[in-house]
Amino acid sequence: MRRPHIRRHRLAIAVAVTTAATLTAGVAGSASATPPASPVAASSATPALQKAVDAARAAAYAHAPATGVSKKDTLKATDTLVDPDGRQHVRFVRTHRGMPVLGGDLVVHLTAESAYEGVTRAYRHQVDMTGTDPKLSAGEARTKAASVGKGRAGDAELVVDARDGRTTLAYQVQVTDSRSAESGGARTVVLDAATGAVLSNVQADDSFLSPALQRKLRARGERLNPSTGLATPAPTAAGQTAKSAGFPAAAKGTGASFFVGSVPLSTTQTGKKSFTLKDSTRGNTETRDARDKELEKFADGKAFTSTTNRWGNGTTSNRATAAVDAQYGVASTLDFYKKTFGRKGIKNDGRGARALVHFGKKVGNAFWSPDCGCMLYGDGDGRTFAKPLVVLDVTGHELSHGVVDATANLQPTRVDIEGNQFGEPGSLNESLADIFGSAVEFATNNPKNPPNYLMGEKLGLDQKFLRRLDKPSLDKLEGTVDYWSKASYDTEVHAGSGVSSHAYYLLAEGSGKKTIGGVAYNSPTVDGSKVTGIGRTKATAIFYRALTRYMVSTTDFHDARTATLRAAKDMYGAKSTEYKTVDKAWAAVNVKASNKPSGKH
Repeated sequence: MRRPHIRRHRLAIAVAVTTAATLTAGVAGSASATPPASPVAASSATPALQKAVDAARAAAYAHAPATGVSKKDTLKATDTLVDPDGRQHVRFVRTHRGMPVLGGDLVVHLTAESAYEGVTRAYRHQVDMTGTDPKLSAGEARTKAASVGKGRAGDAELVVDARDGRTTLAYQVQVTDSRSAESGGARTVVLDAATGAVLSNVQADDSFLSPALQRKLRARGERLNPSTGLATPAPTAAGQTAKSAGFPAAAKGTGASFFVGSVPLSTTQTGKKSFTLKDSTRGNTETRDARDKELEKFADGKAFTSTTNRWGNGTTSNRATAAVDAQYGVASTLDFYKKTFGRKGIKNDGRGARALVHFGKKVGNAFWSPDCGCMLYGDGDGRTFAKPLVVLDVTGHELSHGVVDATANLQPTRVDIEGNQFGEPGSLNESLADIFGSAVEFATNNPKNPPNYLMGEKLGLDQKFLRRLDKPSLDKLEGTVDYWSKASYDTEVHAGSGVSSHAYYLLAEGSGKKTIGGVAYNSPTVDGSKVTGIGRTKATAIFYRALTRYMVSTTDFHDARTATLRAAKDMYGAKSTEYKTVDKAWAAVNVKASNKPSGKH
């Protein structure tokens, strides 16, 4: 699931800007060709980028019938991408008569000459509020939200809810310390400002394991027995004191992890024999100890320190062991995004990511919080989960949710009372997290954690993996599906993720039997057709470009097909093998132009 534990103010806007640079190949693939150049982050806004934002904003108003923007709307840029050929893509969120619009995001596309080229937008109806006086008071909204969210209500903010075909004056309330969440997390409650009806009630925990899956595992009495790669780091020159007397200074240490054996770690030397688990070479990425508390702030965590620059012992007897896996996983994920796409940090702002291990008491899950920029890892519930979920692909998956959140911000269409999420945009979000989480493994290529198209294979599940991309329906725990159907409109997001994950695998590797890295795969197609893959490098690049330029909060599977086709056309041309294979891969999972839904689902 995809929401942060720590309370977040979702409507605060930070402008991220990017410029073009040459792509560094960082994903192993069966095809040798390197994708075209991809942009990297700029450290600050430039006149040229501001010019792109201004041009896109003007184009949005000038082409109102297509963009849906009115004179009562104000647009705020959240991301600006400039391609190597000069084409520009500016992502906006909007306010209407001064109120944030839920489901009002859009991306304006410009030519190299800053001429309007098109738009990708969320809900397509016009937003026009005739009145802004709520019948419900802010206090009444807070009381109702606290009751619904089973926690403490924060401020009630007036918003326009433009989701699901409506234009409704509403209150949005953040509810913290929710008793409905696994670890006392937060919920975002949206209420009709006239009737008090609950329009949405979304769990704010971006948890790796859904409530439904946890319940099923407990009902089965299944106790996970994760496969670990125990190793104690040998004293090496990397673990010794730096020669320079200037502190703080970057240092190289070693760690003994739970899952990947002995690993190198970039740390910070703060004194002659004093080190902290903080990586200045990756935007001050740092892991701290939550000390078994459900901390609201990363700063409240206890820093991990060492006199030897050797961390952990591969077992739970040393609290730093979980920190080794966490720090290694975060660093590996950041390296993947930077080396492959030039993306500097989760939000593309140059900042590192942070992690809190030993989060809460008997918490058997892992979470991502965009607001904090933190990964949160529990130590296990002592029943089903005996160890922290600090596995590499779990970290890659959750941090990739952060990337999706910072770009398309794909949202579920429905959330039930337990916090299970439903709908195609949410399924696509889970799928992209699996796709890029798998790519992190391939890019890292650690022999103690061999890369594959399986998710959660080191968790110790009886079925040997949690999800897989080649034939998703082999996941019986979550009931993941291989192909699209009308039922996908309201399928639980982890189960529904199989549609686009399967399309990605077919694009990368093709259909039928094959063995990759010692793992046997056999990917079917809905109609028995044969698909020949274009390689992991190209497939991953196409999906990333589609995410960052052509997806918005409401993108469903048919929209994702269009987005990846546009990305392939940009990169390789409309007559290319790559473009045609994208079309074949989606058709092979039953997502076609001919069965695209019309109107409201």
